[in-house]
Amino acid sequence: MSVIDLSALKGGLRELPPLSLYIHFPWCVKKCPYCDFNSHEFKPVAGAIMIADGSDVGRSRVGDGFDEMAYIEALLRDFEFSLPSIWGRPITSIFMGGGTPSLFSPAAMDALLAGLRARVRIHPDAEITMEANPGTFEIERFKGYRNAGINRLSIGIQSFNPRHLQALGRIHDGDEARRAVEIALTHFDNVNLDLMYALPNQTLAEALADIDTALAFGVTHVSAYHLTIEPNTLFAVQIPQNLPDDEISADMQEAIEARLEGAGFVHYETSAFARPGRFSRHNVNYWQFGDYVGIGAGAHGKISSHEGIVREMRHKQPAAYLQAVAEGKPLHSQHKVGRKDLPFEFMMNLLRLTGGFETRLFSERTGLPVSCIQSQLKQAQAEGLLAQDLTHLRPTLKGQRFLNDLLTLFLHEEGED
Repeated sequence: MSVIDLSALKGGLRELPPLSLYIHFPWCVKKCPYCDFNSHEFKPVAGAIMIADGSDVGRSRVGDGFDEMAYIEALLRDFEFSLPSIWGRPITSIFMGGGTPSLFSPAAMDALLAGLRARVRIHPDAEITMEANPGTFEIERFKGYRNAGINRLSIGIQSFNPRHLQALGRIHDGDEARRAVEIALTHFDNVNLDLMYALPNQTLAEALADIDTALAFGVTHVSAYHLTIEPNTLFAVQIPQNLPDDEISADMQEAIEARLEGAGFVHYETSAFARPGRFSRHNVNYWQFGDYVGIGAGAHGKISSHEGIVREMRHKQPAAYLQAVAEGKPLHSQHKVGRKDLPFEFMMNLLRLTGGFETRLFSERTGLPVSCIQSQLKQAQAEGLLAQDLTHLRPTLKGQRFLNDLLTLFLHEEGED
């Protein structure tokens, strides 16, 4: 880890980056053993009603502590607290993540999007994505989502193989996964499938079979993730048996990349593949160090101003979040990103893009001169991790494979002034 030239850290943004909106829905039917996201199982109560067609916008209670219209109202009030820091800036994309947003009715989503439009300018061509899981799919329900203004779906398939789905603790089977994709494609022309590989007892052929099934449906985007054992998950306590070793996992990764690229998909980010023109605009804004407001339980945000960059986090527990919003204090924490930390935060995002980025973005998004990281850039090139020309920087294939080693070069050493 090398020392950043702090004498060059003058700072100061001249222009503000694009602005996105992330909305977190914290409830799910069942917590998956590999999941470390802020998600909470809801427990259906006697007389609970799950709205499927969007015809009722009343206060339908779908589980303990889960009053969907009360949560929608809290989201809109939460968003109002952010308005002074983003005033005059349009929203270029919206992403609804979770948890399982598709547990909420089309009526709730319509009320949410209408409320947002009344409070802020949303770009007419904004990408509006909702995450959904198989098992929450009904034809009329997803027609309602489309009519509400959602124009992109991201479906948590993980695998089409019933044995692997069972090992992952998913609530759907292979047939339900296929049916979910079919229903999605009847109403949406922009669909992402999340798939995992390096699963317990999974072979290379089985990993590729999932990719081939996704391609056969004609989806526009595939996110292929290596199963990772995260802290504070059930898998971290009870590590699955018969996980593929590093060599087999690497073979799976290379084969998946080759299969998708051979089918005309662009490998544009570490785990993301898309047909030309179908990159996730919302996620690309993250990776290009753009701004985003984060509302909902546990949501994170990043807001730039001419004075610097501020990161925010909402209260994680749904009940605590709702109470905090009611009291006018939705933020759990907020801090300004120190100038000495900006190079690492910038690179941690931009170097995920396999095609790299224009060098000018470093100064535009951090307010710092590129000269402050010249020694790190030279070292990364000398180690074969980074390629640079007159206008662009990009990770080499080695840099993509050893991304953590590349990023370490830009870490701020403790004790630096």
